[in-house]
Amino acid sequence: MQPNEIKPSDPRQSAEASDIGTIVKLGSAGISAYVPPLSDYQNVSETWQEAEYRCYETEGRKVTIGYWTGEPGQISLDPWPYTEVCSIVTGRVALRDQRGKEIVFGAGEGFLVPKGWAGAWITLEPSSKFFVMIT
Repeated sequence: MQPNEIKPSDPRQSAEASDIGTIVKLGSAGISAYVPPLSDYQNVSETWQEAEYRCYETEGRKVTIGYWTGEPGQISLDPWPYTEVCSIVTGRVALRDQRGKEIVFGAGEGFLVPKGWAGAWITLEPSSKFFVMIT
């Protein structure tokens, strides 16, 4: 299954938008995994693994909503290429800025990473999240 794409001519935008079929379930079931190329990152640890399950993208890919899974490891981004809203479902992850300050997030916690932020994403244990990427 490909990400759901809502276009202006999409019937889900009409009066039938209240139909239950317009609801998009977020998760990995029935959606092909997308694995970003490692070349997008700097300082990739040998154990880094991830998969994105993109559940919704707008035309022009300005907003992407999906589900992500990752194994312990870390990457660095300088700069972070988009604003990202994250909601951790399982596991624990940390963000470390370039000065070494770190914050840890666990299941049930959400956060926003602004476009342009520079630092490391560290997956501390097998984890999953829902995400919204805004470019």
